[in-house]
Amino acid sequence: MLKLQALILSSIAILGFTSCNSTKSASTSESDSSTVKVGVLHSLSGTMAISETDCKNATLMAIDEINATGGLLGKKIEAVVEDGASDWPTFTEKATKLIDNDAVVAVFGCWTSSSRKAVLPVFESKNNLLFYPVQYEGMEASKNVVYTGAAPNQQILPAVDYLIGLGKKKFFLVGSDYVFPRTANKIIKAKLAKAGVELVGEEYAPLGHTEFATMVQKVKASGADAVLNTINGDSNIGFFKQMASNGLVAPKVVCMSFSIAEVELKGIGVDIMKDQLTAWNYFMSMPGEKNAAFIKAYQAKYGADKVTDDPIEAAYFGVYLWAEAVKKAGTFETDKVRQAIGGVSYDAPEGKVTVDPVTNHTIKNFMIGKANAKGQFDIVFKTDTMIKAEPFPALVTTQRVIAPGNIAAK
Repeated sequence: MLKLQALILSSIAILGFTSCNSTKSASTSESDSSTVKVGVLHSLSGTMAISETDCKNATLMAIDEINATGGLLGKKIEAVVEDGASDWPTFTEKATKLIDNDAVVAVFGCWTSSSRKAVLPVFESKNNLLFYPVQYEGMEASKNVVYTGAAPNQQILPAVDYLIGLGKKKFFLVGSDYVFPRTANKIIKAKLAKAGVELVGEEYAPLGHTEFATMVQKVKASGADAVLNTINGDSNIGFFKQMASNGLVAPKVVCMSFSIAEVELKGIGVDIMKDQLTAWNYFMSMPGEKNAAFIKAYQAKYGADKVTDDPIEAAYFGVYLWAEAVKKAGTFETDKVRQAIGGVSYDAPEGKVTVDPVTNHTIKNFMIGKANAKGQFDIVFKTDTMIKAEPFPALVTTQRVIAPGNIAAK
């Protein structure tokens, strides 16, 4: 009996020692490891793959560049790539997996607002950081998201002003049937009403939809002289083919798109997109040494035929903003990086971008491009100064972001 008791006590002691060592190992894993993991979460399959695959590529390029210069805080950055598959529950599942299983310190990803809203509760409840690279509808500001794309006042609203300035009087709204187009068009309708111009139609199609004959017939019958397009993904191919076959081409009917950039233009075809407009904060055709170097590096890595675009550029500089915040904080710890990132700037291909400490949105410029026959956009309008984001447009809400620690999450 005494021998048995001694054996049991010895076993308990060994287990206790092992447990203590395990706890110590987990709590010091950041300092013990020679790498630090980040997540890359984009749709690499499904209807949104046409847009998101290159955002993934740009993120990985930025990570490789940082690693080539010695890494970050003495560690190499290891990217864990996951496919959201154009499916919102999958995005939630993959975000949870990246944080819980892979122990990533930040995630770069999402495109559609539905995917972002699907993962937002995950990042807030688990206190991790998401860097979101795409323009969106606003009405959101989370302390766990850094928005490197545009808010409505940095893209949608000035684009509407531009068309009104051209003398357009009859507007038709088309979009994919999910969060971004529905909310964006609510803001647009308020803008049109205030400006005293006519809304002659509003139509939506499911994300991934390919048959647009009925929708385009309604556009044609309405007599619209301007179309505001919030259709996303490869659905734009079918839409613009129908527009062209019905004679609804520029300058007869001007279509201003908010989710078509150089990548999508290449997929749709320049023959049916020529002279149509799109609103962004970056174009591949921008002059400047920084942009030229960015394009050269991107094409050297992924192919001479590759184009760059706004979400690609925002995905790219988002990694650098995070890296600058990490260096400023001196740690990868979420709370300290989040506190450090307010006011952080980076000399991006589009110009110097800065994270607003009040909203976690990027202060950026605004441009309008006209599609040309070479598969690029000629810049026809550009603001003189950078624009601070207003994620809650006064046209539709009185809600305001007050302080970094009290950012509205809904």
